[in-house]
Amino acid sequence: MKLRDELESVLRAWNAYEVNRGTPAVIDFDCHPTTETIEPATSRLQVYEQLRALRKRTDEAETPHVSARLTADLAYLGSLLGERPPFAEYIRATQGCGAAGWSDEYVRERGELARSALADVGIGWGPNTDKEFRALEGHMKTADAPDAIRAAADTYEKAVRRATGSDAPFNLTIETADVDAYWAYWLDGVGADVRLRLNLRQATFTEVAARQFALHEVLGHGLQGASWSARCAAEDVPWVRLMSVHANQQVLLEGLAQALPLFVASDDQLLMTRVRLDHYTQLVRGELHLAINTGSSIDQCVRHARERVPYWTDAQISDFLTDRGSNPQPALLPLVLPGWRRLVHQPRQRRAARDRILPAVLLPEPIWPRGTRSHLAIRTNRWRERI
Repeated sequence: MKLRDELESVLRAWNAYEVNRGTPAVIDFDCHPTTETIEPATSRLQVYEQLRALRKRTDEAETPHVSARLTADLAYLGSLLGERPPFAEYIRATQGCGAAGWSDEYVRERGELARSALADVGIGWGPNTDKEFRALEGHMKTADAPDAIRAAADTYEKAVRRATGSDAPFNLTIETADVDAYWAYWLDGVGADVRLRLNLRQATFTEVAARQFALHEVLGHGLQGASWSARCAAEDVPWVRLMSVHANQQVLLEGLAQALPLFVASDDQLLMTRVRLDHYTQLVRGELHLAINTGSSIDQCVRHARERVPYWTDAQISDFLTDRGSNPQPALLPLVLPGWRRLVHQPRQRRAARDRILPAVLLPEPIWPRGTRSHLAIRTNRWRERI
């Protein structure tokens, strides 16, 4: 495990450097906390050279976990330093899968399902959809959101633990922030300590949103990180124990978190409607992410966004394109495992996944770092022709 430990030391120093200068942290969940004093790196270039030196010493066959993580770290840091590799190449290096996307037919099908779910609760499709649906979801004051999220997490925790088999403890802290960033909710943690941040500049609070993000952030990302930490405390695992947005496990993290309500709250009609709507709009954001990085013009992207989602404002579309065109963190792209596609609307397969996939994802070992790969194919040049 010498290479793994050396890489973790470099990542901790890099993380300290970024945090000290006020830029996004490199480590989002530390599954192997240390009491040692971390000396920050002196520069990104120093870290880059250290990572390259480690990369030369790795053998992909003998240390696949370390090799894959180094590939991701070098690609992400290279992007921070100014490199702009082809988009699909960058996603392959960081996320371990092909550049994501679905066919036009599939995205339209998801849109029809979202519109049908909205119609079932009395909401039409048009420029006022978001405003009307949020009113139906139940407005919540910002000050009440932390307690509501905690209460929802308490309500669902037993069901999630039963579905996953996890008995890992975790301690939740909820904080507010005011950050000019794309995220509305962000979770990080160390060992069993989980922190949820609510970005007041982006987040809107409703009763349904509190239930959704209790499942997504607290019992999805939070319990998963705590479960991996418990595994790391019990045995010497072969994979890098510092989780990062730019690394291979991120696809798996988001797949679980976004789909979790389907497994434990399928009788909550408003929550299911929100999940279906978010699934559709994430697919559209993915289309925009692919398009803006593969040669489509601003006009083409804006026209497509307005056609797909009529209630998005110019300000929202502007932010979507800015984030997806300039931010090197690939988590901005909604990469969804192909298996989750079936879980959204096929109950029989959902039950099978609950019994087989959820325990594997949440408890024993991160599947993605072990080498599972997914290619979500879409021909972006054909997509541009259809705009």
